[in-house]
Amino acid sequence: MASVSVYNMEGAQVSTIELSDSIFAVPVNEHLVHQAVVAQLANKRQGTQKAKTRGEVRGGGRKPWRQKGTGHARQGSIRAPQWTGGGVVFAPTPRDYSVKVNKKEKVAALKSALTSRVEAGKFIVVDKIELEEIKTKTIVKMLDALKVGKALIVTEESSAADLNKVKLSANNIEDVKTAETNTINVYDILKYDTVVITEAAVKKLEEVYA
Repeated sequence: MASVSVYNMEGAQVSTIELSDSIFAVPVNEHLVHQAVVAQLANKRQGTQKAKTRGEVRGGGRKPWRQKGTGHARQGSIRAPQWTGGGVVFAPTPRDYSVKVNKKEKVAALKSALTSRVEAGKFIVVDKIELEEIKTKTIVKMLDALKVGKALIVTEESSAADLNKVKLSANNIEDVKTAETNTINVYDILKYDTVVITEAAVKKLEEVYA
């Protein structure tokens, strides 16, 4: 098992913790990680774009001029694509962009992403994150003490009040995002340089995925 230091909010080391090899020391499968990221980004797309083809644009039922003898190129409708106000060639229509990844692949990709952060030394465990009130300065001070910039802060599943204090305090900090153990995902782990996670959240991940 890999052993990592546990820090407090002031950046001082208070203890160490053993990380489960079945989650934080697995072979990194880059293909599954890529597949999980592609699926997540694709599933965010609404797919509601729509433009009208020449058959859907209102008007244009009569030929603008006769076929021959005018000196103009022949035209069948003023709603053809080459006319202003005409339809769109191969117009986009609503579609489903979702990509399916099975549960085992999702879990394997998540473990690979977490392992990559541990191997890179970008996985920082804090004993707890407690806030008496919603205060951005407190989170900024903690990240500065830990010498962290672009960070994903992961907490254990908690009550709405406790979660909101951390979430709202970090909400206005650029390049910082909060997540709980049940909402953590591969894309966010890779997007943010460092994972700052509470000791309780580590134990929760080990309970769920070990």
